[in-house]
Amino acid sequence: MEPVKITLRKVDFAAHEQTVANCDELSASTFRYDSGIEGLRISNARGHLVILPFYGQMIWDAVFDGVDLTMKNMFSMPRPAHDIAGTYGCFAFHSGLLRNGCPSPDDTHALHGEMPVAALDCAGLEIGEDDEGLYMAVTGTAEYVMGFGDHYIAHPKVILRPGKTLFDMCMDVQNVGGAPMDLMYMCHVNFAYCEGAKIIQPAPFTPDRTVVRTAVPGHVQTTPDYLAFIDALAKDPTGLEVLDEPERYNPEQVLYVRGVGADGDGNTASLMRRREGDGFKIAYNRNDFPKTVRWILVNADQQVAAFALPSTCEPEGYLAEKSKGNVRQLASGEAASFKVRLGYVTGEEAEAAEAHIRAL
Repeated sequence: MEPVKITLRKVDFAAHEQTVANCDELSASTFRYDSGIEGLRISNARGHLVILPFYGQMIWDAVFDGVDLTMKNMFSMPRPAHDIAGTYGCFAFHSGLLRNGCPSPDDTHALHGEMPVAALDCAGLEIGEDDEGLYMAVTGTAEYVMGFGDHYIAHPKVILRPGKTLFDMCMDVQNVGGAPMDLMYMCHVNFAYCEGAKIIQPAPFTPDRTVVRTAVPGHVQTTPDYLAFIDALAKDPTGLEVLDEPERYNPEQVLYVRGVGADGDGNTASLMRRREGDGFKIAYNRNDFPKTVRWILVNADQQVAAFALPSTCEPEGYLAEKSKGNVRQLASGEAASFKVRLGYVTGEEAEAAEAHIRAL
């Protein structure tokens, strides 16, 4: 069938939640937070996502089979901000696109770039069928244009299906300017930290494949003991496979998983398996995302296990990544597409996913 497309208008988002679409078990409802930011809840029989359709198309909340997938944070609601740090409570956001990562003292960009809190020009809801069956998608368009600078059009999208606890987070971007454009993109997914969980990755926990970041960015407060600790972890990262020592992650730990295994088409995946046997999964294509980053932080205010962040670059800021050759370029008129499948898996599904990942 031809997809049904519904234009979302900010004026239609009220303080009370109201349903705007139903199809099979899929539904969508709109509401407005007290902070003034619009929220869109899309649901199936097993859970829901709350998406901020005009605010970077962040996924603010994700719950499936009664399990909250989102990091513990200090924010009761999304808040207007100039960068992602001012509203750091979401489940997932689009990090980039022109700049990415933690800026060095010599960088001029915001933390994780302009896209996380970008104001979308338009947003919509789409219901249709494809090769996998019925779907409901949140769509949007963000045009970035700067006099004497870059000009791109970005199309983020989130896709949910009936009966599924895995969903798709997509980003398409086209350089519509006349000059080449830098591209740095990370799908930044802030899964909840789960005590005792085990990380299943298609790479060994050896110092050359699970690389501990020893260069500490300016926003992390360090001590001599912490610096000595991360040096020890860099020599032997095996203790980071199971999340059974939360004190290891205060301050944060950042790792680079290198040479991840993939199938013949470049598809790869990682899993965080909870003590209960179920888990959180993320899958993507290594050809689109040549880098895999891990960020874990556990303190009184924030608890997050971003166990696999698919990325085109590492998160050390523009100048550092440029010097490493990690900044991709889009020629005038060129486009790039990214798709990540992520979410919750049951115990049985986690067992199968673990076997698959270990075989890559």
